[in-house]
Amino acid sequence: MYSLLVKKRAVTYDMTIFQTPNFGDKKGYKEVYRISVVGTTHNDALNNIFQVFNVNDRIPQDYTARYLSTGDIILIDEGKKGQFYYKLFPQEWKKINRIHVR
Repeated sequence: MYSLLVKKRAVTYDMTIFQTPNFGDKKGYKEVYRISVVGTTHNDALNNIFQVFNVNDRIPQDYTARYLSTGDIILIDEGKKGQFYYKLFPQEWKKINRIHVR
């Protein structure tokens, strides 16, 4: 019963995907898609969004950008709690400063 009490509640995060026009570019990030994703933590939500945008059958019909890949940036907007930017590196998502989004 104790494990049920400490289980984290799922939250819906407002997420925005930023990509460069060409894979591998370091500058020129543009907003390509905005979506709400459910997760218990930021990492959980980031893994969920990665699964959606890297499986052809799961990608939303109105999404016209490329698959999520190394170098892409996700903005998690929690309103009054703040905005958090994460960049996809080869092994994991890492939190970055918003200055990297140009």
